[in-house]
Amino acid sequence: AVCSSISCLPAAAMSSRGSSAGYDRALTVFSPEGRLYQVEYAFKAINTDNVTSIGIRGKDCAVVITQKKIPDKLLVPESVTHIFRLTEHIGCVMTGMIADSRAQVARARNEAANFQYKFGYEIPVDQLARRVADLTQVKTQRASMRPFGCAMMLIGMDDERGPQLFKCDPAGYFVGYKATSAGVKMTEANNLLEKKVKKMDYNLNQAVQEAISTLSTVAAMDFRPSEIEVAVVSKDDPKFRILTEDEIDRHLSAIAERD
Repeated sequence: AVCSSISCLPAAAMSSRGSSAGYDRALTVFSPEGRLYQVEYAFKAINTDNVTSIGIRGKDCAVVITQKKIPDKLLVPESVTHIFRLTEHIGCVMTGMIADSRAQVARARNEAANFQYKFGYEIPVDQLARRVADLTQVKTQRASMRPFGCAMMLIGMDDERGPQLFKCDPAGYFVGYKATSAGVKMTEANNLLEKKVKKMDYNLNQAVQEAISTLSTVAAMDFRPSEIEVAVVSKDDPKFRILTEDEIDRHLSAIAERD
């Protein structure tokens, strides 16, 4: 008699595996509760680097910030980054498995270049976020693939809507945010950002300093300029720009004087 892989599992194995009971072996199989365990595990993979990232949208700017950890003293620090430029005016911070992150960034750059070649103008931020999310969603319904173990936070200036901040997750869900976070301290960071959301009418300097301050609070540490990465877009300078260590140092000094 032919039996399903689930019913053939020994009872001991099913009980030891807890509620997932073998339903996490295949990406495309729903559990009786309607859950896809492999996709849920992909969300947990975002925390493997033990890093937190934050994005904030001001009145005329958008900022992303992430921790920069050098795992090996032999590495060249400049070669380690989680912030990437996708087009001249759009960039992202990636949180999670760095190899998956680079693959997703390469595909996003390719999609942006194809859009510009086809239509003759740069892809809007929301369209790029939608395209990345659509491609990510396909990886949750095909047995031949696995989901990306990373989250992408995009920022850019829209000609009509002003500053934009989007986040795409491993399930292929994307949405615009006033402020958001990803990574190991995401819950704590989101709780802190929710308390500040009513007064998020920041200019560029205020947004950068608020992002650094929030990350410092949830990580429970004072950062040196080499320990964080910050990228910005603004109305005055709509090009995606990664701040230098000297610029970050000036913002850290301003926060110290403010506190």
